[in-house]
Amino acid sequence: MDTGTTALKSAGAARRPWYRGASPAQWRAFGSAYIGWMLDIMDLMLFAMVIRYISADLHFDKGVAGIIASLTLLATAFGGLFFGFLADRIGRTKSMILSILCYSIGTALCGFADSVTSLLIFRFLLGLGIGGEWSAGAALITETWPAEHRAKVMAWVQSAFAVGYAVAAVVAAVILPHFGWRWVFAFGLVPTVLAFWVRRHVEEPAIWREQRVRLTLGQTLGMLFGPYARSTIVGLAFTAAAMCGYWGLFTWIPAYLSTPVEQGGPGFDLIRSTTWIVIMQIGAAAGFVCFGYIADRIGCRKSFLLFFIVSAITVPLYVAIREPMLLLAFGPVVAFFGTGFYSGFAPTFAEMFPTQVRATAQGFIYNTGRAASALAPAAVGLLSRGENVSVALGATAGFFLLAAIIVYFFLPESHGEALA
Repeated sequence: MDTGTTALKSAGAARRPWYRGASPAQWRAFGSAYIGWMLDIMDLMLFAMVIRYISADLHFDKGVAGIIASLTLLATAFGGLFFGFLADRIGRTKSMILSILCYSIGTALCGFADSVTSLLIFRFLLGLGIGGEWSAGAALITETWPAEHRAKVMAWVQSAFAVGYAVAAVVAAVILPHFGWRWVFAFGLVPTVLAFWVRRHVEEPAIWREQRVRLTLGQTLGMLFGPYARSTIVGLAFTAAAMCGYWGLFTWIPAYLSTPVEQGGPGFDLIRSTTWIVIMQIGAAAGFVCFGYIADRIGCRKSFLLFFIVSAITVPLYVAIREPMLLLAFGPVVAFFGTGFYSGFAPTFAEMFPTQVRATAQGFIYNTGRAASALAPAAVGLLSRGENVSVALGATAGFFLLAAIIVYFFLPESHGEALA
């Protein structure tokens, strides 16, 4: 087949909707990653939904709560590296199964915590699984779906993040008033069902099966910090900055909405806070999906710049609002830009690294960035002790601005290239 014919077929495929002509194997990969990410974010955010109740029972303040949230994010770095390496060694699906079991058990154990120390241990276990599940799922999707639709497919999968956040709010609102915060964490065992389904139905990507050489951990790290050192460092820098903005803001949004007016918050009750969070996540889901379509049109680099800059502007405006209905209307806008950029990470990283180290690289950069962002929830919690809580949240806009600067000067364009 000549080059002209190949180009015409590729152009036709790019114009066709991403879901047309997809194989059963591609849909199973999509479904497993979508549900896996929805449930891992649900498990991760259950803590944010019940911070006030746990802290009252176990006797710790906002500063300690922020440290607990930060340690969980720190654990994701280790999970991303470990399970990412497993995904490169033993397969994407096997690593996904193990990581799902890890975060499900870690969540359930949080319900048995009787001290800050035990809660820290269980949240660390949860973080390991959360980091690993993203690593395996990102590699599975980017290697299973075609290059011309990679950003859009990842955007739809990443939108599960918003669904999981909203589900966590609903689960807490339903279970907490009747059974208490410990039973909220028991719901975290639900993802174990997904692990068994993945074991039976999801295939390894062909590009991974065709690899004849499986690298050791030392060889893998040698590639990440040798020939691909620049890609690793740039990816890690802008990811960490962006995630500091996200986790610093959204870890504390549930607590902020219920903070009394005299302490700088809106003073919402549980039902109203839950409603506002769910509606906010509708905007986040739209942001995830739209980022993929925008990125396939103008490229990931320009899309990142757009979302980071708008986030830096909208976050301070959001925390300055006191009118409940205006807060309700503006929340989805903040969530649209403040979370939608997540859809660009996996497609960008996938094109920056070869198949032999792709899962490890994606997992290491994404989750080490998330671990670095662990500073943000703790900083907001500590700053809230002496400052108005809205001022502390507004300061997270600086992280989004920093991410935009790094992307503008150092990130190369990524636009649907074939994977090596």
